[in-house]
Amino acid sequence: MLDSSSEAKTRQQKYINFNPYVLLYLHPKAIFTNDLRSPPANPRPSNAKKKHVRLLKAARCCVYFERFNGLFGEYADWTGWFLTSWKSTASASLEYDASVVEDHIPIKLDLLILYFLYLLENNIESAMDTGGNSLPSGPDGVKRKVCYFYDPEVGNYYYGQGHPMKPHRIRMTHALLAQYGLLQQMQVLKPFPARDRDLCRFHADDYVAFLRSITPESQQDQMRALKRFNVGEDCPVFDGLYSFCQTYAGGSVGGAVKLNHGCDIAINWAGGLHHAKKCEASGFCYVNDIVLAILELLKQHERVLYVDIDIHHGDGVEEAFYTTDRVMTVSFHKFGDYFPGTGDIRDIGHGKGKYYSLNVPLDDGIDDESYQSLFKPIIGKVMEMFRPGAVVLQCGADSLSGDRLGCFNLSIRGHAECVRYMRSFNVPVLLVGGGGYTIRNVARCWCYETGVALGVEVDDKMPHHEYYEYFGPDYTLHVAPSNMENKNSRQLLDEIRAKLLENLAKLRHAPSVQFQERPPETEIPEADEDQEDPDERWDADSDMEVDNPKQLDEASRKPVSASVQNVSVKKEIIESESKDQEDHKGSAEHTKGADSIKEENSGSKATDPVPMAVDVQESKTTVKTEPESGGSSSKPSDPSSMVYPKS
Repeated sequence: MLDSSSEAKTRQQKYINFNPYVLLYLHPKAIFTNDLRSPPANPRPSNAKKKHVRLLKAARCCVYFERFNGLFGEYADWTGWFLTSWKSTASASLEYDASVVEDHIPIKLDLLILYFLYLLENNIESAMDTGGNSLPSGPDGVKRKVCYFYDPEVGNYYYGQGHPMKPHRIRMTHALLAQYGLLQQMQVLKPFPARDRDLCRFHADDYVAFLRSITPESQQDQMRALKRFNVGEDCPVFDGLYSFCQTYAGGSVGGAVKLNHGCDIAINWAGGLHHAKKCEASGFCYVNDIVLAILELLKQHERVLYVDIDIHHGDGVEEAFYTTDRVMTVSFHKFGDYFPGTGDIRDIGHGKGKYYSLNVPLDDGIDDESYQSLFKPIIGKVMEMFRPGAVVLQCGADSLSGDRLGCFNLSIRGHAECVRYMRSFNVPVLLVGGGGYTIRNVARCWCYETGVALGVEVDDKMPHHEYYEYFGPDYTLHVAPSNMENKNSRQLLDEIRAKLLENLAKLRHAPSVQFQERPPETEIPEADEDQEDPDERWDADSDMEVDNPKQLDEASRKPVSASVQNVSVKKEIIESESKDQEDHKGSAEHTKGADSIKEENSGSKATDPVPMAVDVQESKTTVKTEPESGGSSSKPSDPSSMVYPKS
């Protein structure tokens, strides 16, 4: 290991200022001894006669090879090397075939691999274990640990011809993050798929069972269930629907777990589907990953704040926590004849939750200045009065100027200013996606906001990448807002701000939580590779397991080839947005709430604000699903038993 000598400092500086194209000559024994200064006197380890030689401590950095090989593969020559044992990041190893490797192995190490070697040599492992690397200080001088959830398969899910919701935008965002070099500055994790029991912490058992069983081939035989669960036009049945729900929900729950274990900021751009209800799909959303993440955060934090900057009202999340004072919901949205038709400023919560729901109703064309004149004073007062232990920020990009289904006029910088402001409070933050239907602008926005989370200024000039042609003719990260009329008058904004600050003043102090036994925390276990089949390879990125992996069905685990696979982002052919707009006139219902809202919910709050009841008995948590009738929402239970208590 490095010491405090001048030689050590010189070598540290060498690693900090390295050239990503430099050619280093490494020998396996050099990695055995953690000594990169010179090859050993005896160039071959004593057990070199064996076909495979296990590398010991270097495994902690080498496990990242496949994850980043697709990004820097052209600069790396790993001849004779291959990865083994992908069962956990702690015990993963790299081996080489001694029959094809020379005494000194030339390996072109890219910037990322060198960085991990630097961390390894300096014994800096806690950053990898507890939520990401310790990041450079942001403008407020405080370091952040950021983790980022991404599943390479998420871009393959397809809502159907002409549908405005395109999971492909997540893949485009990831490609931008890669080319801007942001991935190497945070811990990148593949979300562990949420299981039935995870989803049933909020959703009804029969609804989850329906999502699991429905397929495009079988839907004609389940028309009654489709109608009951509101699955059809806006929320179509497509191939892999349930896997899609498991993936994006797993990312948000996994992010909450990381926040509970010391991470500062967790990011899941695939999440943020805020319209889903306990017993039905809504507004392109099937599973409410935000509610599930908040329930996870409530195991550790007494109070959680939810902030929604999507152009549509966050009705599903508000409804779930409408009667509790442990979760405050704040939504900035277009109000009026617009989906979902809820979110009046007079909707403030009920019972113990009175004044813990804040709604900021806005009109067309709001710009950056007007938006921030509300966002900062309101959120500043919320943070002062509510004092949350964690924050979930839904970053729906359909509030950007020029969005296909939106009518606001925010720039990417104006949208990201909300992220910057929330970050400044030094409270753990979960960033999730949401709406956004001009997908090139969605990718721009979430890439820039990832940089804000990291405290990194991202260059406006876009680097070449797989989707470069999507961003022409300017090929820049930022897009100027339009000259559309701002229908939000200064008087209207002043009235909204005054009314909401008046409501907040009625909160005399942050609510306390009675001492009770806390439910067991969701753990992130690591499998023991010695007890597994050595011939079977598991994906090392699937380390975000939300419960004990031994309880999983074998079919739920994803085998990968023993040989290193390229995980670079693949291009997908999609229809042009102009074509989509013509083909999917039915999805315009998403922007016209009054026409698409059910009669019983029109103009009023839904009657199912409470997702479930939780019994706490001797450290065991029993999730009770509320009874339902004909798919309609159930009556609220005692709000004091709604969410997880904190000991």
